[in-house]
Amino acid sequence: MNAESDERDGAAAPADPAPAAGEARESVTGDVTEGVTKEDRELGSRAPGFIKASRTLHLSWQVGVFVVGLAVVAAGIVMLPLPGPGWLVIFGGMAIWATEFVWAQLVLRWTRRKVTEAAQRALDPKVRRRNIALTAVGLVIIAVLVGIYVWKFGIVMPWKIDE
Repeated sequence: MNAESDERDGAAAPADPAPAAGEARESVTGDVTEGVTKEDRELGSRAPGFIKASRTLHLSWQVGVFVVGLAVVAAGIVMLPLPGPGWLVIFGGMAIWATEFVWAQLVLRWTRRKVTEAAQRALDPKVRRRNIALTAVGLVIIAVLVGIYVWKFGIVMPWKIDE
């Protein structure tokens, strides 16, 4: 059955007018459609309304969000040289900040756009062939260097090292 027809009498229901340029239409689930992604949401605080109503409460909320985001970003920075998902944690802290601060929302939008562009470039067949060739050459060089090291010094297990 066509979405624009009426089941009862078979008459066509009037179609909704298409949104004008720059406008977005929300679906029943709340997702933005018509080529506008979720990242094009309006900027600003996503605090609950009762928190925004009180200046003092909203300022306290912002301080709390900033402190929590700062702790997560600091943990991510510590994880960069140590084992752990450093960049993922840093972006998580930025996402926490983006719930309240416009500058963090803009940084995340820029980052998403750059990551998407890089992913699209990586899917280009010429770039993929080049990356595969460079990876193969790098692996061959590493294998040759490991082979030379083993040939020259041999493999000594840690429990057999003479003191």
